[in-house]
Amino acid sequence: MKMGVRNDKKTTMQDRLGKIKTFYKKHKRLPSYSEMLQIFGLSSKNSVFKIVSKLIEAGFLKKEEDKLAPTSKFFALPLIGLVKAGFPILAEENRDYLTLDDYLIGDPQSSFLLKVSGDSLIGLGIFDGDIVIIEKKRLATSGDIVLAQIDREWTLKILKKDGMRTHLESANPKYPPFYPRNELEIFGVVKAVVRKFN
Repeated sequence: MKMGVRNDKKTTMQDRLGKIKTFYKKHKRLPSYSEMLQIFGLSSKNSVFKIVSKLIEAGFLKKEEDKLAPTSKFFALPLIGLVKAGFPILAEENRDYLTLDDYLIGDPQSSFLLKVSGDSLIGLGIFDGDIVIIEKKRLATSGDIVLAQIDREWTLKILKKDGMRTHLESANPKYPPFYPRNELEIFGVVKAVVRKFN
């Protein structure tokens, strides 16, 4: 019986956080306390204050100069368990939150996004239209997927070093290796790939 009550409270807090996130997505700001009264269907500002206090305590919101602000955890998604070609192993009692920024981006100051065009990396699971996260680097290891300029042409390829010779390769058998005639410069290394299915 106690277990059921605890889960109900958790669901209610998640629902309220979800409503705040929906408001934030639409208005690009957090709702005021008065707006939260309407969003939550409450009549007491004290109730809203308690909800906000719990969200601050849980790390979803913070106070900045007496104003509410979202934390990175506010934008995080719940990491609820593992899945192995079967049912997920849910961790309902110890739910973790993970922001994709924290997971995919090691150095935000030197990272940027590029949209992939072409099919030269399909053997690595990188398809036309995918978004890649690039970390700016001038040095790369053989086997890294790099953003490079080869003879003044920009490309995304696999860096290969054969002794003293460096060249680029695709991950599609219909393309030959790319050896520079004059110059090959590395500008970044692919750290992650993002694909949206719908």
